[in-house]
Amino acid sequence: MMVLDTHVWLWWINQDMNTLRPGWSEAIQQAPRLGVSAISCFEVAWLEKHGRIELPCSRGIWFEKALAGSGVELLPITPEIAGAAVDLVEHHRDPQDRIIIATALVHDAQLLSADGKFVLYEELAGKLMA
Repeated sequence: MMVLDTHVWLWWINQDMNTLRPGWSEAIQQAPRLGVSAISCFEVAWLEKHGRIELPCSRGIWFEKALAGSGVELLPITPEIAGAAVDLVEHHRDPQDRIIIATALVHDAQLLSADGKFVLYEELAGKLMA
């Protein structure tokens, strides 16, 4: 499984191939399963509500397209993921990003992210595509 960070998910679904780094599109296409943390839905809604991103359609339609319509699995925030996020070293104080990292770790998945702080997590060694 490959877990997509929120921005990578946005770029992939919106077909913003100029923003995706070289090789990312192929890695996403070749992944046996794609997942996104449920917290990414909150992030997309918050970014859109606060004018930080513009979705090409209504939020509800975008979520439908970005999940069921794309084959990307919505991964719930389980107690195990919540605990793992809290237990991470505080390289990154953003709770949403910590949940995304913990989601990838609990699912033993690759994580695709443009966030420069993710490389600080030793737990992601061999799992992070940055």
